[in-house]
Amino acid sequence: MISNLRQAVRRVHRRTVDLSHPARSPLGSSVVNCVVYRDGVRQHGDCPAEEALRQARKSDGGFVWIGLHEPTQEEFAGLAELFDLHPLAVEDTVQAHQRPKVEQYDDTLFAVFKTVRYVEHAELTATSEVVDTGEIMIFTGPHFVITIRHGRHGSLGPVREALEATPEHLAKGPAAVLHAIADHVVDDYLTVADNVQHDIDTVESAVFTEDTNYRDAGRIYQLKRELLELKRAAAPLDRPLKRLATQPIPLIGSDISAYFRDVADHLERITEQVTSFDALLDSILQAHLAQVTVAQNEDMRKITAWAAIIAVPTMVCGIYGMNFDHMPELRWTYGYPMVLGIMAVACFLIHRGFRRNGWL
Repeated sequence: MISNLRQAVRRVHRRTVDLSHPARSPLGSSVVNCVVYRDGVRQHGDCPAEEALRQARKSDGGFVWIGLHEPTQEEFAGLAELFDLHPLAVEDTVQAHQRPKVEQYDDTLFAVFKTVRYVEHAELTATSEVVDTGEIMIFTGPHFVITIRHGRHGSLGPVREALEATPEHLAKGPAAVLHAIADHVVDDYLTVADNVQHDIDTVESAVFTEDTNYRDAGRIYQLKRELLELKRAAAPLDRPLKRLATQPIPLIGSDISAYFRDVADHLERITEQVTSFDALLDSILQAHLAQVTVAQNEDMRKITAWAAIIAVPTMVCGIYGMNFDHMPELRWTYGYPMVLGIMAVACFLIHRGFRRNGWL
């Protein structure tokens, strides 16, 4: 009951990670929205990409932000041609399942971020899904930002709303959008890592209880596999973020570089946390296997002790079961109860000795 109460409290106070985007807009089957910003202020109304780009180029502080969800190659081909995107980056965008990275093609930056979501579960089992992953791909140019989302989660709606609430930051251009998305993704890493820690604490408590559960090994191994998903998402992103924070990139101004340093610091904390989780799970697994070995040894000692006790009457019965005419006390009236008494006393003494030594 206490465990169920803790689960309920965690669901109430836990930050929501999965923010699925509403229905797609009529701009296209994969286009979520297409918005023009000038000096950090959103311009009213949606328009086709060609018109949006033309309006963005009218002023130095203007850019267009196009959001897509799992576009096909045919759907993305027109945008790739309009914004002169590099063919290699376009191929990675359509195929998805890319490693987190940041690449520069002329005056365009292409970034790939792995998104993560903590999967709620009533009880951790050997087949529980703990971490669900997706992808966000971002093309950032002088007058445009194109975001492509793959997966069932990782909506950028909250990011867009937060940026529009701070127009002075959004006025810094496409680099501000790139930073906001990176910060949002890394914050989700922190949320998932905190929730995974709760699962690790639960498994650790279960392992060190008096009753050894042989299924705990499967739960620990499954948790290590799910933790690997988080590690694959966070660890490769360390070098790209440090590059954005330290190296001179024309699209990234010095004022935005400081923000990327903050995101890189948060990511470093996450990678250290994941590494410590992995080491802790290794220790928990070793402790569990040691407990299983000890429990098996105790079972073998009990079996051996009972076998030794049973061996006494078995030996006596075996001797008196031999077909000889002349055996001690064979014809004596009290021979049978005497033998039974001797067997009972011998078994009692052996049992008492094993009890004293902790074998029974």
